[in-house]
This record gives sequence, C-alpha cells and structure tokens, in this order.
Amino acid sequence: MNDQIKETKSFLQELTEPLYGYISKISPSGFDWVLHIIVKLFLLCAIFLILDFVYKFIINFVFRFFRNQEKFPIIQSIYQSKISNSLAHIGALVFIGSIHESIFYGALPATTIFISRCINLALVMIIAGMLYRALTAFRHYFTIKQDFYKIMALNAISETVKILGIFVFSVVGLCVIFGIKGTTIVGSLGAITAVLVLVFRDTILGFVTGIHVATSKNLKVGDWISIPKYSIEGNITEISLLTTKITNFDKTVSTIPTYDFLTTEIKNMQVMSESNTRRIKKSIYFNINSFKFLTDEDIERLKEINLISDYLEERTSEIKKEKESLIHKDKVINGRQLTNIGVFRYYAQRYIENDPDVEKNATRMVRQLEITPQGLPLEVYCFTNDSQWERFEQIQADIFDHLLVASKEFDLQVMQVSVKV
Repeated sequence: MNDQIKETKSFLQELTEPLYGYISKISPSGFDWVLHIIVKLFLLCAIFLILDFVYKFIINFVFRFFRNQEKFPIIQSIYQSKISNSLAHIGALVFIGSIHESIFYGALPATTIFISRCINLALVMIIAGMLYRALTAFRHYFTIKQDFYKIMALNAISETVKILGIFVFSVVGLCVIFGIKGTTIVGSLGAITAVLVLVFRDTILGFVTGIHVATSKNLKVGDWISIPKYSIEGNITEISLLTTKITNFDKTVSTIPTYDFLTTEIKNMQVMSESNTRRIKKSIYFNINSFKFLTDEDIERLKEINLISDYLEERTSEIKKEKESLIHKDKVINGRQLTNIGVFRYYAQRYIENDPDVEKNATRMVRQLEITPQGLPLEVYCFTNDSQWERFEQIQADIFDHLLVASKEFDLQVMQVSVKV
C-alpha cells in the first residue's frame, strides 16, 4: 500500500510540474502562489470527487447483499442513514491528504499549510456529519426493533448531542483553521459558563426528561394521555428535546414543554386501550326520603325479578328465623330488615355481573359513597370489555339507562334539584 502511494506521488509530481511552471510564468509577480492554491484545490477536488464516487459505488454494492432488515437490522440502519457515504468521504479525503504535497511540489512552502488546514477542516466536518448520521442509524435500528421508548430517549439525547456537537466541532474547526490550541478557546469560555447554562436551561431539562421517560417507560409516541393541568387529552405524536406535540381528540394540536413530564400529573391511558378494557366509575344520586323497609307485599312483588328472586327468598327466610327469638318481633324496626335501597344495590350488582359487555375478570362492584346534600350516591364500578370510545359510551349509557328506570320498581327517587323561580 505504501509503495502504491509513493508511486502515485511520483506520478502526480511529474504530471503537475509542467503545469506549475506554466502558472508561474503567466501569473503576476508576487501572486503566483494564489493561482497555485486555486489550481491545486481544483485538482484535489476533482481527484476527491472521482475517488468518492468509486468508494461509494463499491460500498453500496456490498451493502446490497444485506437488504433484509429483519436479518441484518444493524447493517440496514447504517445503510439507510448514509454512514457509508461518510466512510467514502473519509477514505477519499485521507488519500487526498497523503498526496497533496506531491502536486506543485515547487510551491510547497507557500501552499502546504493552507491546503493541510483545508483538508483537516473538511475531515472535521465529515466526522461531525458521520456522528450525526450515527444517531439517525440508531433511530432506524430501534424503529426496526419497534422499541419506541428507546426512540424517544434517543430523540432527546440526539438533540442534546447535536447542540453540544455544534459547539465542540466549532471549537475544533477554529483551532484547525487558525492553528491554535483548543485549551485557549475553552479556557476563555469559563467566564460565560453561567450564561450558557441559563441559555440552555430548557435543553438540559429536556435531556433529563428524555432519559427519565425512557428508563421509566411511562410514555412513548402514540400513547393516549390526559393532562388535567392543561385540560388536554389525546395521543402523543412527537417528543423532542424541548417540546412535545399532542393531537387532541377534537383534532387540535397542543404543544407543551417536554420537561413538564417531570413536574406535571399525566395520566397514561394507553394500557387501558391495549388491554381493551375501560373503567366505568359513575354514580346515581338517590333521594334519602324515598328509602324504606320493604313490606311483605313489596318483597313478593320484587320476587318476580329474576336476578334477585333467589336472594330475596334466602334473605327473608333468614330474617324470619332471627325474628322468632326477638321480643316485639312484629315491630319493623327490630332485627334485620330488607330495604329498597339495599335490595336495589344487590340488583345493580347482579345486573352488571350478568352484562356481557362488562369484563368478568376485572372488578365489578356497586357501592355507597359518602352522603351529600344532593342525596346518597350509589356508584357503579366496573370495566367494559371494549375500550373503543364510541362503544364504551354506548355500554355505559345502556347500564345507567336501565338502572335509572329500574329504580322505580323499588320505589326509589333519583335526586333532582329543582330550581324555583
């Protein structure tokens, strides 16, 4: 390899010597080095483009044998992010760096430093581009693997890396162009460190949030979330370093700071959607004045309701046995009694247990809540076996339509506040 480079240098030196002499003759006195640099850069660019094209062709031809992204996800990620092009650029540039001294050898003292710095600057820019493309390659890889939590973390990290990379490569570029030490530039930035931290406050918070969300796996793009603080409910469409976009169910788009994920209450309802269940937690308020003990006539009438007939038969026989040993057993208040609200609560429990649209493997419960000025709340707590919004609302409405009307059979009054004018 070294012998080939030496032969190439000798060939280029012999080939460009006549051109060097011709430019020296026609150029104005004192400005010949300017034309030497211009022509030399033109020749080097031409050689670079030819070599870059050849390297790209060879590398891309090899990558064609690994098209199956399921079998070769890493190679496909590298190819799709065009890292192979950066490798071709580096290969061509390294070759240019090894031969540029052989072109116009006589003008070496005047042109070598400038050309070397140009090549080094180009190498810095190509390496920077390759690192950014590497971030894209990681994103392609996690997309193939469908690891959305890592994609989200990578989005936050890549934005931070890009910002820091611009700063770092800018410093390196200045050092290469002017030939100064990097410590000189970095040292001069110590005085404005506080200002930089203040300027990049949101960036730093966004980076920390991205790492936190990715490691905790609480959120990802596509999740259905609710943010009570902003009255937002919808699907996450994009999580970047600084902002997060949420498409609301009314087709509007909300944008919030990403770092709010660390400090704001967020309800992630994606698990509910993926399990295909959705919770019903809703109450009916009953007028307490309509509550009463059930008489024998009421019990006989309610026994015709299939869901509670066995229950009433069992409970009445138990109560009769208990009352036989009581003094003043004819007094209704003595001993246990059946009430219309209690029997209705049991009926509502049996009703949701027999509803085919209610999930049988989840909690199914009808319970009393704390009494309020509006009456006694009787809460239905269960889960539907369909999380689709439209279907959920239909199931919930059907349950409460039935219970509201069925309550009349138990002589219960649903509480309604009437306003007198």
